[in-house]
Amino acid sequence: MFFGHISQVEEHLYPSAVAAALDFLKHTDFDQLAAGRYPIKGELIYAQVLDLETQPKTHILPEVHRRYLDVQYLHSGQERIGVAVDRGGNTVAKPYDTERDILFYQDVDAESELVMRPGNFAVFFPSDIHRPACFDGEMAKIRKVVVKIAVSEL
Repeated sequence: MFFGHISQVEEHLYPSAVAAALDFLKHTDFDQLAAGRYPIKGELIYAQVLDLETQPKTHILPEVHRRYLDVQYLHSGQERIGVAVDRGGNTVAKPYDTERDILFYQDVDAESELVMRPGNFAVFFPSDIHRPACFDGEMAKIRKVVVKIAVSEL
């Protein structure tokens, strides 16, 4: 997992596909884009612009992906994202969905939290469990962008 702020990205330090995603995030005006899906490199790298409301942590299942990395970028609002290493011992709540590339766990052991503010990003690899869009004190409307990067691009 990587965590940082878009204003302090040194793209040469990241794998090229992650650098491309961060470049897209840094140079796109998300106030001008509608919620939806935007290709960056076809199906290999694409962005999803999402307008969400945060929820209590207990209402959100932790998730992992197998074929894609997530670069989660908070454009506006505030959220917490639960994070943990997937060591394979967590109870599965919803089995792996190959179409959506997602598996949900009931809960996770040794979960930490990232406090996300506008401009923060986190890169989640297939071994990183994440529980996005959680309350940070109270419900908030957020706009976030999730860039999906095919593992094959690394």
